Amino acid sequence: MAKDYYRILGVARDASTAEIKSAFRRLARETHPDANPDNPEAEAGFRDAAEAYEVLSNPERRQRYDRGDTIDLGDIFAGFGGFDDILRSVFGDGGLFGSSGAATRPRRGTDLLVRVRVSLEQAAFGCDVDVTYGTNFACETCGGSGAKGDSAPLTCGTCGGAGAVRMARRSIVGTMMTVVECPDCSGKGSVVTDPCLGCSGSGITYGERTMTVEIPAGVSTGTRLRLSGRGEAVGRGGRAGDLQVEIQVEPDPRFERDDIDLYHHVDVGAVEATLGTRREVPLLEGGAETLEIPAGTQPGTLLRMTGFGVPRLGRKGRGDLFVRVGVTIPTQISEEERTLLMDLGRVRGDITADPANTDT
Repeated sequence: MAKDYYRILGVARDASTAEIKSAFRRLARETHPDANPDNPEAEAGFRDAAEAYEVLSNPERRQRYDRGDTIDLGDIFAGFGGFDDILRSVFGDGGLFGSSGAATRPRRGTDLLVRVRVSLEQAAFGCDVDVTYGTNFACETCGGSGAKGDSAPLTCGTCGGAGAVRMARRSIVGTMMTVVECPDCSGKGSVVTDPCLGCSGSGITYGERTMTVEIPAGVSTGTRLRLSGRGEAVGRGGRAGDLQVEIQVEPDPRFERDDIDLYHHVDVGAVEATLGTRREVPLLEGGAETLEIPAGTQPGTLLRMTGFGVPRLGRKGRGDLFVRVGVTIPTQISEEERTLLMDLGRVRGDITADPANTDT
């Protein structure tokens, strides 16, 4: 029974050439033997996808296939590197996985992550902090080249400086070309014949570095700052990774933070809440501001102090400071206080009969 190439690629029978090519690109990445070592099912799937693409991407073959004619694909895959030629026609010289050679991409060190703790005030208004971390750094003796004195690394004769070589291997789908790291230069593209004594030719040394990091105003817990080229070095012409500094903001007993807004709690007495009063509210930047608490303030009322919150990260303006007012109700009162409250209650009409006697 003939294979259903449309089903294999997962496209409709009226699919365009672009849709067929896109479907094959996806399947090739999923089923390629290099991505599925020792998986015969994946290799067979790759061959089926390649067959389907070869038939449906060719208008003449596709017409014959749609008529029900038998398509002989034996000669298509018989030649050396047949599958490799198909992949180059679809993916270009960059290859299936985006590069003509694994090591021809610039080598890059790994990124590093360090965490620093700052106070709420420092996070709000910015500060400078010293960060100490250990990693591989470019050798100071040779500047990262790995070569001694005035000598320099030589281009690898095996890979011609590419850092990778192409090798043929056979699988159940036939002969395929694969790109591997050059065994003679370990992917560096060059060899050191007179190695630096400080790093034994690697171009890197391990150590600790302390650097000052500028924390911008308005950061919050979880904010990450990326410092390009401050991460792990790889030497021998490779590019250092980045350093990421993650901010941890310590709690402040005076405030709760909600994004750019702050919340502060004050307690007032029942009489103060009734008649109105003032309170000194601490400010994040230091000092205090007098807040008018209006008469008749109810428990839990939020009073806004505009512009006393946290600065906006990377923008102008600040959030607000909200003061949550708590009203303290006395649990014990004197007889005189009780009498005064009774009189107030009668005047306001809150009391129509004497309350039951309670201990005072």
